[in-house]
Amino acid sequence: MDLHDVIRRPLVTEKGTDMMSEGKYVFEVDPRANKTQIKQAVEKLFNVKVRKVNTSRVPGKVRRRGRDVGRTPEWKKATVTLAPGQHIEIFEGL
Repeated sequence: MDLHDVIRRPLVTEKGTDMMSEGKYVFEVDPRANKTQIKQAVEKLFNVKVRKVNTSRVPGKVRRRGRDVGRTPEWKKATVTLAPGQHIEIFEGL
């Protein structure tokens, strides 16, 4: 799996923005990626030192359009804790 396939996009939420001051960043990642792959991808893409990676699966929600019922896809979220003094430049403007 390529590094750019592991990290899909950063999650910019109110809670995630508050966590940035603690050195924690939240990403949507590929559901097949494990913690080691996520750590390697973040370290190489953003040139930082990762201390810890926490992952969680987010279940899909039931959505309706009239009488048709469907589900949004499941996805995986990764919270990456960086080493003290490290930060990701791309998030600084938020």
